[in-house]
Amino acid sequence: MYVQKPERSIICIDMKCFYASCVAMLEGMDVMKVPIAVIANFEQPGSVVLAASPPLKEKHHIKTGSRKYEIPNDPEIQLFKPKMSFFIDLSIEIAKLIAEFVPKSSMFIYSIDEIFVDLTDTKKLWGSPKTTALAIQQAIYDQFRILSAVGLGPNMLLAKLALDLEAKKTGFTEWTYGDVQTKLWSVSPLSKIWGIGTNLEQRLNALGIYTIGDLAHADIQLLQKKFGVIGKQLHAHAWGIDYADLHEPFHAKNISFSKGQVLLKDYYKKEAIQTVILEMCEDIAKRLRDQNFAARTISLSLSYSKKTATTGFHRSKTLPNPTNDTMEIYQACCQLFHRYYDALPVRKLTIHVANITQNSGVQLDLFDQHRLKRFTLAKTVDQLRDRLGPNAVLRAVSYTDAGTARKRSELIGGHLA
Repeated sequence: MYVQKPERSIICIDMKCFYASCVAMLEGMDVMKVPIAVIANFEQPGSVVLAASPPLKEKHHIKTGSRKYEIPNDPEIQLFKPKMSFFIDLSIEIAKLIAEFVPKSSMFIYSIDEIFVDLTDTKKLWGSPKTTALAIQQAIYDQFRILSAVGLGPNMLLAKLALDLEAKKTGFTEWTYGDVQTKLWSVSPLSKIWGIGTNLEQRLNALGIYTIGDLAHADIQLLQKKFGVIGKQLHAHAWGIDYADLHEPFHAKNISFSKGQVLLKDYYKKEAIQTVILEMCEDIAKRLRDQNFAARTISLSLSYSKKTATTGFHRSKTLPNPTNDTMEIYQACCQLFHRYYDALPVRKLTIHVANITQNSGVQLDLFDQHRLKRFTLAKTVDQLRDRLGPNAVLRAVSYTDAGTARKRSELIGGHLA
């Protein structure tokens, strides 16, 4: 099974409670002793806890993803707003520190607090991969007072699984192909595994697949029939096999653009929901125009409030011609919205455009004589926003109570800078 399979020394490093650790460092606190919560928005009782320190998790049972209203009124609990600019800067500095151990080509930054590193060829410099991994952990703590967890494996997948399923509790662990059957196959639910979301989990459950062991022994032909190339990949991953090359430059095969937004409150009125959709279409259309692209396929995803028993919908529409016109994208979204919306409170919206082509100019339309004027106006507004900031020119709806564009322009990654 594992003959001629990848056999490298890959580590996946996770900065534990990263946001909480950053805040603790700034405030001169010990993240392992003080109950700390980083809150997305102090004004919203339902705002998400972005990070929770170990004492907050252990003593008060508050974790990342909990809500502000769930935090007990205890004077020992310290609440902080996110400082995204600082978090990003510190993440960059940590990456620079790791680059002192390996060349940058041996690093893959997965997220603000996770990095993959290939230690295969560092033995003569720093010792065994485990010795090097522990040295990197110690260097990060000595310089930044940030604790980390490390998973070591023969490929990126097993390094990540070792991290998520074991090292986040122990600090360090190494998995080999020999650990797959004993440590991986018993895992359930399937969504605990990197790369399997809840929707995919439900589809696999419908086939009688509930554990990774079930997936490993499933009929590969059936998996390919149901999921295409992903089915074959899922089967390989269930055996711990991953051919991803950390050193290989990333080239996007299919370009697409997305814009997602979790609303700060439930939106009940159609007009208010459409206001946010229009603002999001404005953002996506500008990104298309900035790169001289146009899109044909428009998708709208809508998630209802947790108060409802219905999850939402995801629907797409393909236009006759590619477009980067805000109103054409918006009209397509509105058609999907009016057709599939169930008149329930909405909490999350996502717009996705695909089937991207290079924009070859404005396609004139006898039934839409104002298309060229809209394109010219849009480019002028784009230039003003680039020079003077995103709030330099806004649509009138952004000044209504339903609008979110003004507030969100002050955020980084959806949070306070």
